[in-house]
Amino acid sequence: MTSKKKPTIVWFAAITCNGNTHSLLSANASRLELLFDSFDLIYHPSLTIDKSLNDVLLQNEKIDFLLIEGAISANENFFSISNDSTFNILNKLALKSKHIIAVGSCASNGGIHAKFTQNSDICGINDSINEEALINLEHNIINLTGCPVHPEWILQTLFTLKNYGKMQLDEQKRPKELYSTLAHHGCTRNEYFEWKVEGSFGEKEGCLFYEQGCRGPMTHSSCNKILWNDISSKTRVGMPCIGCTESDFPRENMLETKKNIGIPLDVPLGISKRAYLSITGIAKTFKIERLNKKLMD
Repeated sequence: MTSKKKPTIVWFAAITCNGNTHSLLSANASRLELLFDSFDLIYHPSLTIDKSLNDVLLQNEKIDFLLIEGAISANENFFSISNDSTFNILNKLALKSKHIIAVGSCASNGGIHAKFTQNSDICGINDSINEEALINLEHNIINLTGCPVHPEWILQTLFTLKNYGKMQLDEQKRPKELYSTLAHHGCTRNEYFEWKVEGSFGEKEGCLFYEQGCRGPMTHSSCNKILWNDISSKTRVGMPCIGCTESDFPRENMLETKKNIGIPLDVPLGISKRAYLSITGIAKTFKIERLNKKLMD
């Protein structure tokens, strides 16, 4: 009886800080072990030594899963790998691939690199892959936005495609099972949000939406449902959600709430500004003594 060949993974690091690699390596140890037992990671610039990127480019074998970390540019003078542009390398790899997954906001839409006007040719993989490279794909390109991506999102995507062959995607090509809810859902500060009790950076009490720029109520993410390190999240430790899974990330002055006459310019998704003002106005008239006390001295 012959054992079934494990699906292959190639991880291409383009213009990146390698934050998503660090995130993956921070996954639960048993989950990381399961990943390496279930897939054959044939190339990663930081984790494998058997093959070089050039070896992968020259081989005839198909790549089951091509994961791209980082933004793409056709400008060799700006950024190149082995005297070739990330654009050319991406398209060579894409022609060999059955599935393509953009890991992180830079790979998905250019991220911070695309925000600078002098980097006008930098973009995500969706605007970089030639049409002929898409013909052989067995699934639409999948975007895993985030800065960095939660390691469990990478694992869930790989295992779902391996076992079922498909995933439901939203309008931005993100898996619905991971991005259909908001970072606000599951946040332990929701009661403070409901009663408009403001909080400060680094404190356990209060909501970070009103002053600290928290984007939880308008950010599609499962950060507060699939916890980081299995125990926590940004908002749980007093750090505002910076909306890193959305296409407008990064924004200027991310750690402050932009207002007009004391009213937040952006209100939670799915509610009109008039309704929001009515609800918060009523909530502000009540003072819940319990919510205005310190949880710990």
